[in-house]
Amino acid sequence: MAKADDSFFDKVYHVARQIPYGRVTSYGAIAKFLGAARSARMVGWAMNATPGDDVPAHRVVNRVGLLTGKHHFEGTNLMQQLLESEGIKVKDNKIVKFDTHFWDPAKELTDF
Repeated sequence: MAKADDSFFDKVYHVARQIPYGRVTSYGAIAKFLGAARSARMVGWAMNATPGDDVPAHRVVNRVGLLTGKHHFEGTNLMQQLLESEGIKVKDNKIVKFDTHFWDPAKELTDF
């Protein structure tokens, strides 16, 4: 559970760690869940500064399922490869059947 004195980035990482295997969420959904609905870009900055492998940044995409953060991963297609290894199809840098894979922290997290 996040504490009131955690930084915004720490709160973002806490939420991102909860995203289940084979699911994705958006920068905006995390921002909205944290009470900062207009801070999707700040969530993106947090994902770019991810402190380690325990934060599944590859599971956070833009509001329509585009892999907008893919250039922050090593290699040319690492983000896509990580998603595909979890059973998520990606075509033209966009998640196929995005709605099916979308995980909404506002609906799924209750003990934050």
